[in-house]
Amino acid sequence: MTVQTAAKGCAVKPVIERTPRIVSVNGAVITRSAIAQEIQNHPAAKPTAAWLAAAIALAIRELLLQEGRRLSIEAIPMEDDQGRRETQEEALVRTLIATEVKTPEADDAVCRRYFEMNTQRFCSSDLNEVRHILLPAAQGDAALRAEARQQAQSILAKLVDAPSTFAGVAATASACPSGKVGGSLGQIGEGQTVPEFEVALREMKVGQLGLIETRYGLHVVALDRRIEGVALPFELVRNRIAIWLNEKVRRQAIKQYIAILAGRAEIVGIDLAASATPLVQ
Repeated sequence: MTVQTAAKGCAVKPVIERTPRIVSVNGAVITRSAIAQEIQNHPAAKPTAAWLAAAIALAIRELLLQEGRRLSIEAIPMEDDQGRRETQEEALVRTLIATEVKTPEADDAVCRRYFEMNTQRFCSSDLNEVRHILLPAAQGDAALRAEARQQAQSILAKLVDAPSTFAGVAATASACPSGKVGGSLGQIGEGQTVPEFEVALREMKVGQLGLIETRYGLHVVALDRRIEGVALPFELVRNRIAIWLNEKVRRQAIKQYIAILAGRAEIVGIDLAASATPLVQ
């Protein structure tokens, strides 16, 4: 990739960000075409960063495959409930990790300690009783958005003066099926609407009318009631905590295992020890 830079009184010169000419693991070359194909799985702000992330991922895969073969690991490909089957190499990496990386399971004491140190994380989400009137407008259509915004502001102004007419206006003006029931969305919690709607809703006060803009268009919104979330008991979240802690420990152990293998290997072109090592699933 060529980047143009300029300094006062100097001609503009190209600055080239280079990627390694050769990447190999114990003599096995990771081809540039393989890296180019892998790049799609590693989006980054700069092409060179994506290239290096792809090269690192493939180098780690090669490192693990070599170790699996060295240990003569027997691997049987698995199939998921949708009929997708692992390749032999995917099965070998998975079986190697399962065989060589052993981690302890989080017990009740560990889970409870985490729970007591992070009680604020374990609360039910707020429930909001909401009515809305949807005026649809595609995000990329600036003219339609402006028209919908003007119409929404006009409706809002009328409802401020006559809030009891909300249901009637929703029935005639809303593009949402909820218009047939006065615009009511019922009690909605976290994750039940698009993020931009949730964020704006959190800033509204009970009894307030307002405008919310989302990917779908403009919403004239009435927040009728908010039921605050409550702290959840340990027994209800114990399994969730255990799964999270076990996965965290597992990922760290895999990272350490890869670092040990990398320390024993001859790796050309990249430095796995200095990189943010991608984790094996």
